[in-house]
Amino acid sequence: MKSPTFSVIGENIHTTRVLMRKGRRVVLDPQGEESIKYRGRDGIDQYMSIPDDFKRTKVYEEGRVKHFMIAVTKGMSDDPLEQKQGESYIAAEIDRQERLGSHFLDLNIDEISHHIEIQKKALRWLIGFYGSISKLPPSVDSSSSELIKVGLEEYERIGRPQGDPMINSASLERVEVLDLASRHKGHVIVTSAGNDSMPSDEKGRVENAAEMVDLCRDRNISFDRVHVDPLLFPISVDQTFGNHYLDAVKLMRKEFGDQIRITGGLSNVSFGLPSRRLINDTFIRLAIDAGVDSGILNPVESNWGRVMGLDMESERVKLAMDMLLGHDEFCMNFIGAFREGRLGG
Repeated sequence: MKSPTFSVIGENIHTTRVLMRKGRRVVLDPQGEESIKYRGRDGIDQYMSIPDDFKRTKVYEEGRVKHFMIAVTKGMSDDPLEQKQGESYIAAEIDRQERLGSHFLDLNIDEISHHIEIQKKALRWLIGFYGSISKLPPSVDSSSSELIKVGLEEYERIGRPQGDPMINSASLERVEVLDLASRHKGHVIVTSAGNDSMPSDEKGRVENAAEMVDLCRDRNISFDRVHVDPLLFPISVDQTFGNHYLDAVKLMRKEFGDQIRITGGLSNVSFGLPSRRLINDTFIRLAIDAGVDSGILNPVESNWGRVMGLDMESERVKLAMDMLLGHDEFCMNFIGAFREGRLGG
């Protein structure tokens, strides 16, 4: 997914990511071992085995496989064969997201462990490995300011091989991340989260963002390095969430002009609903029309040509738009059309 004016922050290299055990990518390898099948950088199908330790986790028992958690754990192993499996898996994903037009790749290891020292070790390893093979700057992502600091320091230690990094993310409840962005000459995602709560409407989003933009100015962070995230939540939870985000984007463009970028986790909108690709594609178009010029998304799923080629007059897209704009109570018309097979592939 690539456009001269749209900045893509690839979201996949993240230890929360899951595959379904009954899905097409979890298979038996040629030796009969349960594994994750993927296409390597050479275009040949490869397999990353699922360790026995992971098979004893609650997530696995519930039918899900945290594939990047497995890959990072293997990459950190002392066993050369395990290392190779983990590194090959991560390298294939880096290559795939680069080819599809990402500008930054988001790196997050938070769920690798509950222990901070293990998290630090994993992040240092991932930053080092990433820095040795990628062409794109990393987006150092964590819910912990301490881990963001560790990741940026490791990136400095290896010589900033891909140039200025991105930091994901800063907010009013952790302003110290802006100091890290200034010190490390990075781009930064700033969210519209409040000091102790999430904003309830577009007005709250803009007010919080304005405070963050002022704090960026105080630290001499260039506005062309600031990506404001108005925060997008699933419309399956509340049908007003799409409008809150889109209206906030429009207000922010009036408030800040074109100096800053406006971003967001654009696939969040479709959680819990069928035909997620259609919903995401449609929402990306609506978001771009509102003024978004950056996105935290999966460039593999959100193909730019398909998004921009959407027939906005088709029934399927109109159904998605009605739902996204809050005109379809409880998403029932959209869900009904899905059950009737009217949404297409």
